[in-house]
Amino acid sequence: MSEQFYVKNATNKLEKVLVCSPKYYKFNAINEITKSWMEKGDAEKNDVMVHEWEYLLQAYRDSGVEVIEMEPDPQLEVMTFARDFGGMVKEGAIIGHFRHPARQRETEVYEAKLKELGIPVIARVNAGCFEGGDIWMLDEHTIAFGLVDRTDEAGVANLRDQLSKYGYTVVGVPVPPANLHLDMVFNIVTEDVCLAATRELPYNFLQMVKRRGFTIIDVPSEEVFRHGCNVQALGNNKVIAIENNRTINNQMKEAGVEVIEVPFVQVLHGGGGPHCLTFPLKRA
Repeated sequence: MSEQFYVKNATNKLEKVLVCSPKYYKFNAINEITKSWMEKGDAEKNDVMVHEWEYLLQAYRDSGVEVIEMEPDPQLEVMTFARDFGGMVKEGAIIGHFRHPARQRETEVYEAKLKELGIPVIARVNAGCFEGGDIWMLDEHTIAFGLVDRTDEAGVANLRDQLSKYGYTVVGVPVPPANLHLDMVFNIVTEDVCLAATRELPYNFLQMVKRRGFTIIDVPSEEVFRHGCNVQALGNNKVIAIENNRTINNQMKEAGVEVIEVPFVQVLHGGGGPHCLTFPLKRA
């Protein structure tokens, strides 16, 4: 009998994801991107957001990924960004703690869904904060947590204690807080290619990435808020990326990556991209 596992790295074939429609999404000035669009007078345009989101779901299904949809709750205005309630590792789920009250009730409904799906919770933040946009498995034994705007030292220390018994080394990655989450400035695309806004990331972290044999595609800082790093690895050298980020997409193609492009515009005004919208439940 083969060993049961969920997500043991960032790049194995993506088999199952959890997502939530932006049907009831409401602009909320809890990130710099949305705040700037609100100041320009932009509004949600939920029908447009749902239409764009459906392109992402179709890309998953066309790639053989099982898509599990949450029931959106009109009272949970930001729950479309399914990534953020926690993280997934080989042994099961990590439940985070949202920094902003506007998102804290999401944890309860997402955790109930995990229970329904029979997925165990192996760690839970009970001191400090951690959000799922800040977790990256650099390899099968090393987990990087962004210390940006939503995850703090107390949360990372709390998880370091809980995850050590599973053999994980936990590394904190300090990043200027305007960047919101680590996945806005860093993304693992394939086993040997990653995207990194190098001017936003610490030298020691970049050296850690290089030592693991990654080719780094440098993303200019001005591309961060255009979600230049916010892609979703599918495994088998494939990635879902945003159609308008042509320069970065071309660089990934030149590195031998197959890029599946989704026409996101309005979703991005909400402060997240394909990676933020997706909670990975299983990688082969």
